[in-house]
Amino acid sequence: MARPDQRSAEAAEYRRWYKLAIWCGKHGLREQQLMRQPLCERCLVSETVEPATVVNHRIKHNGNWELFIDPNNHESLCKPHHDRDAQLEDKGKVVLQFDASGWPL
Repeated sequence: MARPDQRSAEAAEYRRWYKLAIWCGKHGLREQQLMRQPLCERCLVSETVEPATVVNHRIKHNGNWELFIDPNNHESLCKPHHDRDAQLEDKGKVVLQFDASGWPL
């Protein structure tokens, strides 16, 4: 059974953008980002090589079309980093990252 969507009506409106060809089409922004950076950017900080499968927005766009399509606002992530760290950051939490030596960044 699918979980009900807890987002506001406004958020549901811009969530549709992720289904547009400009984002998910064959030559869409998502594919372009993953071609430009095929590895998870957060894993690379700790010198771990992991394929990226998700494109995250560095700055939450909250319905701002310019931020949504801005390639400088796109970040290639593995699914665990997206589902854990990026989601916590979206909720205002601070997520510590560590370099390859174990030192916090």
